[in-house]
Formats: sequence, C-alpha cells, structure tokens
Amino acid sequence: QVQLAESGGGLVQAGGSLRLSCAASGSSFTNYAMGWFRQAPGREREFVGVISWSGESTYYVDSVKGRFTITRDNVKNTVYLQMNSLKPEDTSLYYCAASLLLMPRTVYDYEYWGQGTQVTVSS
Repeated sequence: QVQLAESGGGLVQAGGSLRLSCAASGSSFTNYAMGWFRQAPGREREFVGVISWSGESTYYVDSVKGRFTITRDNVKNTVYLQMNSLKPEDTSLYYCAASLLLMPRTVYDYEYWGQGTQVTVSS
C-alpha cells in the first residue's frame, strides 16, 4: 500500500511557475515509477509525465515538454513537478500516481493515486 498526498497547487498568472510536490508513505517508494496526470472539468484524466524509480528516466507528453520537469527524492519519498511558462490551458486538477511498471503512461497502469491539487493559470 502507498499513500500519496499532493501539495503546491494554486493560482498563477500565465508565464509563471509552480512546483507541485507529492509525498509518499507506506510501501517502499523506490519500487514505484511515479507519474503525474491532470484533469480539467468535463475532460478525461490526461497523462503529463512519468519518472522511473531511480529518477534516471523521464517521459513527458508533447504539450508540456520543455516546460515541465519531474524529479524525485528517494530519501524524502517525494516526487516533484516543476511547471514553468504556464499557460491557461494548463489549468487542471493535478494528480500524482504510483506504478510498479517501468514507465507507464495510462491511468490503467497506476495502482495508487493522490487526492489531487488544483492549478489555475489566469490569462
């Protein structure tokens, strides 16, 4: 069992930055690849990116490449999503998730989810 708790969301102007955190507790954090997803009202949950258990590999959806960066601290059991050059279309509820798979990219591949943190980008 893994418990995940996101934090760091808020309201930011377009072009600004936010850093989201996801703190994990429970089972061994380093067993899991960690993903970030987002969901806007009326839309399906969308994959944003993933980081491998070691932190050596990352993958991002095209719409955030070059703007978002995922890192992890396996001592603090925390994964981060640094978001720069934010756009109004980045407005969503952001979730972190944990998976035993290598570099999963769909919601069905993740076993554990946080409760989400809201990010709102004003124009």
